Amino acid sequence: MPCFARIIPLCCRAWHVSYVTVQCEAAIPAEIRKRERDPQRPYNIRMDGTRIDKWLWAARFFKTRELASKACEMGRIESNGLRAKPAREVRVGDMLRIKNEAGEFEIAVLALSIQRGPASVAQTMYRETEASIELRRKAAEERRLLGPMASVPTGRPSKRDRRLIHSFSGRD
Repeated sequence: MPCFARIIPLCCRAWHVSYVTVQCEAAIPAEIRKRERDPQRPYNIRMDGTRIDKWLWAARFFKTRELASKACEMGRIESNGLRAKPAREVRVGDMLRIKNEAGEFEIAVLALSIQRGPASVAQTMYRETEASIELRRKAAEERRLLGPMASVPTGRPSKRDRRLIHSFSGRD
C-alpha cells in the first residue's frame, strides 16, 4: 500500500473542526480509524482526559470557567494530592480536593465531560467521599449553631455612635 498524505478530521462541531495530517494509513491510530464514538458525544471520539477547569465547570462546582481557572491558580484545587493548574488533565479515577464558597469537597472522578449539562447529569460525574460529606455536615451544623451574623450598619455613624467608637478606641 503506498504512503500518502491524508488529512482526517479528529473533532467535528459546527463551530470547530480539528484536523491531523498523517503520512501513511498505518500511522492513523486505531481509535480514529474505527471512529469509536461516545454515544453522549456524537461528534467527538471518546476522551481519555480533559482540562480540569473545563471539568469543574461542567460538573457545576463553579459558575464559569474563569472562576474555575482562578480557583486553580489560587491553589484551591488539588488533583491526587498535587496543586492543579487550569490546564492539568483530569482522568476517570482521579481524586480531587475542591475548595469553593459551598465548602470543601473531596471527590473521585467517575465521568468526563466538557459540556455543561443539567445538575442531575453533573452529579453523576463524581462521587464525594464519606469523610468529605461528614466534614461538610459538621461545618454546616457549626454555622447553624453560631446563629445569624450581626448586620453591617448602613450609612454614616450617628453622633452617639461616633462617641462610642471613640470611647472603645481610647481616643477621647
